[in-house]
Amino acid sequence: MNSSDGQDRYADLLWLENLELNRLLGGRAMTETMWRCDQVRAGRLYNRMMFDTREEAEQFMQRMQQMEPDQMFSIEAIEAKQVWN
Repeated sequence: MNSSDGQDRYADLLWLENLELNRLLGGRAMTETMWRCDQVRAGRLYNRMMFDTREEAEQFMQRMQQMEPDQMFSIEAIEAKQVWN
């Protein structure tokens, strides 16, 4: 692996950590619609993340497809009340 690959991988991991930190700290104001991104590997749910906007979910999906091309992704709009009681 050359240094450019290492820097790209580090940038991807840093982006993912910042995204998760923003989500845990509340991010933007809650909307009535959230976007669920499921990662599936070998037919089994591998990871599920929630996003405030479709753009965030799509950006996450695109980045993850670059890092882990063997996974399938789906994005679905859901009502926030289904996530938060």
